[in-house]
Amino acid sequence: MWKNIVSTFLTLAIFLLIGAAAMIAWGKAQYSGSGPSEVAQCVQVARGASLSAVSKQLEEQGAISNAYIFRAGADAEGKSRELKFGSYLVQPEASMSDIVGIITEGGPSTCGTEVIYRIGVRADSVILRDIDPETGNYEERVQYNPADEAKPEPIANAENQPDARLRVAVAEGVTSWQVVEGLKRADFLTGEVAEIPAEGTLAPDSYEVSSGQDRAELLAQMAARQSTILANAWEARPFGLPYESPEEALIMASIVEKETGQPEERPQVASVFVNRLEQGMRLQTDPTVIYGVTEGRGVLDRGLRRSELDTRTDWNTYQIDGLPPTPIANPGRAAIEAALNPAETDFIYFVADGTGGHAFARTLDEHNANVARWREIEAERAEAENAEG
Repeated sequence: MWKNIVSTFLTLAIFLLIGAAAMIAWGKAQYSGSGPSEVAQCVQVARGASLSAVSKQLEEQGAISNAYIFRAGADAEGKSRELKFGSYLVQPEASMSDIVGIITEGGPSTCGTEVIYRIGVRADSVILRDIDPETGNYEERVQYNPADEAKPEPIANAENQPDARLRVAVAEGVTSWQVVEGLKRADFLTGEVAEIPAEGTLAPDSYEVSSGQDRAELLAQMAARQSTILANAWEARPFGLPYESPEEALIMASIVEKETGQPEERPQVASVFVNRLEQGMRLQTDPTVIYGVTEGRGVLDRGLRRSELDTRTDWNTYQIDGLPPTPIANPGRAAIEAALNPAETDFIYFVADGTGGHAFARTLDEHNANVARWREIEAERAEAENAEG
C-alpha cells in the first residue's frame, strides 16, 4: 500500500512540476511575445506610482493582456522598483518586456501634449506641442510670450491635463535673475523663491516638471546638476590652467558663453582669455562690462558707452586685472568644458567676422586688420539698410 501511495505522490509531483514548467514557459511567452494593442498608445506613469497601479492601468488600456504576468516579469528582470515618471509612446503590438524597458529606462517623455516653458536670454516663450502617433514627432500648435501676452486658451487647457508633459527649458547664458523671473511667470509651479541663486550655479538644460512643483525645489535641481557638471569637468582638466578653483573656471566659462554663439568656437575663445591671463593682460571683454551695468537684470539693448567702458566696476575687465569676482551668466556644459579644455593656440585677440563667428589674431597688427574689415562690413550693412529704408 505504501508503495502505491508513494508512486501516486511521485506521479502527482511530476505532473505538478510539468504543469508549473508549462505555466512558466507560457508566462514567459506572454511576457516577451507581441502585445494585444493594434495602435500606438500613450502610457502615463504618474510621479510616485506603483508597479501594481501601472500594470492595472496598462491592462485597462489594452496595452497588455495580463497585469500579473507584467508584474512578475518586471520583478524577474529586477526592474519592479525602477519606474520613471513621464509619458511614453508605446508602439503597436509592443511586448510586456518592451513596455517594462520603456517605463523603467526613462528619458524624455515621448507622447501626449507637451508644454515647454523656455527661459531665454532675450525673452521667454511658452510652446504647446502635440505628438503625431504615426511618426512619434511633436508638432507645434501654439506659442506665446508670457511677459507680453495673455495666456492662450489651448495652453491653459493643456496645463490642466493630467497626462500633459510639462518642461522648463533654460537657455545657455541666461542669468540667475532671469531664471527666477521666468519661473515666477510659470504659474503651473508653486512656492516663493527666497533669494536669487548665485550667478553661474544653475545648469542650462531641459527639466521635466509636474504641475504644482515647488520653484525652490526646481532651482535646487538646477544647482545640483551644475555642481556635478563643474566637478566632473574640473576633475578631468589638464595640468597648468590658470585657475585656482572650480569657481574661477566657472567664471571663465560664463565669459566664454557670452562671447560666442558658435559652439565650435568656444575652445578658441577660451584659449584667448587663458593666454591673456597667463601673459598678465587684462581680459577686456564687453560682456563683463555689460554685467556691471545691468547686474544681470535683463538685456542691454544698445551699445556700450565710452563712459561705461571707462568706469570701474567689479566686473569691468577693461579696468580690473584678472577675472571678475563672479560669473556673468549661467554657462552650459560645453562652455564649462571649453574653459577647462581650451584649444592650444597663440591667439590673444578676436573680433566679429560678419558671419556670426570671429576672426582670431596673434598680434595687434593682425587684430587691427581684422577690426578694419569688421568696420567695413558694418558700414556696408548700414548703407544697405539705409537704401532699403
